[in-house]
Amino acid sequence: MIDHVTLGVHHLEESRHFYEHALAPLGLKVVRNAPELLGFGDDTGRPFFWLALREPTHRVHVAFTAPDRATVDAFHAAALRSGGVDNGPPGLRPHYHENYYGAFVFDADGNNIEAVCHRPE
Repeated sequence: MIDHVTLGVHHLEESRHFYEHALAPLGLKVVRNAPELLGFGDDTGRPFFWLALREPTHRVHVAFTAPDRATVDAFHAAALRSGGVDNGPPGLRPHYHENYYGAFVFDADGNNIEAVCHRPE
């Protein structure tokens, strides 16, 4: 099991804006804030997704679990409104499995960020 993931970013404040809005529909928020580091987590307060001001990562794919398809839709819309670039609109991806419902966006550093729900509608 993975405990946490850290992405390097060019501009911490720009990335913060994007991720705060994109991850809000998933119930995630900034729970740790340091001058060159941000930690996102849920209401438990434990960060598991980090952004660090350093050499940016590129082309990393991170998928966040969504509880339902409406949340995937909300993630995608929020991510686009906050500067993300569409890399696959919300929809079924039956080539993964029959109930795989996901949406994909690129962040400012070119990472592929996804929200996915595995439940039937």
